[in-house]
Amino acid sequence: MAEPLHSWRRLSLVDLGAAAAVGLAAAGVIWSPKLSGTVARATGAMQTVEVTIDVKHVPAAEPQALVEQMQKEGRTSLVIRNQPHGSVKLNSVRLLTRQVALMTPQGTVTVVPDPNNGDFSTFDARITIEGEGQLRGGGVVLGNQALKLGSAVELEGPLYRVKGTVSGIAVEGN
Repeated sequence: MAEPLHSWRRLSLVDLGAAAAVGLAAAGVIWSPKLSGTVARATGAMQTVEVTIDVKHVPAAEPQALVEQMQKEGRTSLVIRNQPHGSVKLNSVRLLTRQVALMTPQGTVTVVPDPNNGDFSTFDARITIEGEGQLRGGGVVLGNQALKLGSAVELEGPLYRVKGTVSGIAVEGN
């Protein structure tokens, strides 16, 4: 005798697990950061973002040699809140001179270069990088991370890894 047309087979746990895996994979593709970045580039939502980062008090035997090496490479890896962003263009690196305030016998305040700079050389610099980002309600988004003044970032190259603070953000066209 023939089986009825409406017979249902029973679903096993393996079938349910496979369906869940397919559903999660589809959701991952739809909400993928790379996919959203590609869509943003295609729609013109990505803009050039110039970020100024201040690095202070990093011990370095030869700060000037580090500056020269960074400029020679021209690119650096950016890490925002422990999330790698990727490689960005390094526009400029400028050493900053530490200053101290002194009170003169006449009662005025004078600012002079820190006399300890020669004994305890440190890498104090203002670094400008350039990358592709989006303007959103919460500010500038670079590498799927909101970037604001005061945000902690890390710059990494073959011979260095320094922590800094975002001190300026400029978006091209704004």
